[in-house]
Amino acid sequence: MTRNTPGPSRAPRRRAVLHRALHAAFRPDPWKRGPVLTALSLLLGLLMRLHASVPDPGGLAGLLENVLPWLGLFVPVLLAGALWRRSASAVVALVLPVAVWLSLFGEVLTDKSRPGGDLTVVSHNVGADNPDPAATARALAASGADVLALEELTPQATPRYEKGLATAYPHHVVRGTVGLWSRLPISGTRMIDIMDFGPLAATKPAADRLPGNRALRTTVTTGHGPLTVYVAHLGSVRLMPGKGFWTDSRDIGARAIGKALADDPSRRVVLLGDLNGTLDDRAFAGITARLRSAQDVAGDGFGFTWPAAFPAVRIDQVLVRGVTPDGSWTLPATGSDHLPVAARIGW
Repeated sequence: MTRNTPGPSRAPRRRAVLHRALHAAFRPDPWKRGPVLTALSLLLGLLMRLHASVPDPGGLAGLLENVLPWLGLFVPVLLAGALWRRSASAVVALVLPVAVWLSLFGEVLTDKSRPGGDLTVVSHNVGADNPDPAATARALAASGADVLALEELTPQATPRYEKGLATAYPHHVVRGTVGLWSRLPISGTRMIDIMDFGPLAATKPAADRLPGNRALRTTVTTGHGPLTVYVAHLGSVRLMPGKGFWTDSRDIGARAIGKALADDPSRRVVLLGDLNGTLDDRAFAGITARLRSAQDVAGDGFGFTWPAAFPAVRIDQVLVRGVTPDGSWTLPATGSDHLPVAARIGW
């Protein structure tokens, strides 16, 4: 029997193939192609990493910060362009935005919830144009919340929420457009002045205007001691010709809430509400310096809440101090254009 062995001519052929492969990998052309794509990839990474330092003419930086996670969608677009141009430099440059995006949002993609929790809190912007407040009240009562905050209450709809929630929540308080319903006693309620000075407020007929007050502070008496609860609905934001991303009313309210939190000696605090912005927005620095997000600590995913038909941003929040979030999630849609948000908190 004879053994088939490679002929002497195969070795040169293998060396030639290897030489061609190395030449293709290291020839200068792929590294010179696509300089614009390379620059855009690097700019994208730097923009995400340094977003807090971006100048804010016309509120454009604030707009950028509210859509920050969505900037990751530019990565596959730039990758497709780099492959089409056969640009090695553009492909390598994409490492920066991918690494930055993962450093900012990688943990958001994991489920951080855990068993436990002494109290369930829910916050919901019920919508001034909600066509069925009674159905929304039933859905919220069925959520199992111990403490329920509602925002954007109208004088016409508030009695329907009070009726629909009366059995499950014997204690409640309403101040202007915000209210708190609780299974546990509440006391010491006072208003926080964050009135909406939005550009559309003065143009509405008097009958259609919402009450001026948009925030309150109260105390819920629990078996573990007092829990200070803030309910807030910050002013609206608008993209306006000549003004850009208009946030003045919201920012005034954010500063007022931040100051109230700074002056509040309470050990255990929960802020529930529609902040009309994501927590990446620099406008909330005074709030996020003193409270942490239940979604960031114990959520699963981004927890987007608006618009309810296709949630793209999380502007409805549960923020805490002195208690531990054990879970955070969104509830099914109601007749509002916002999704309700819920969290389990423990001592």
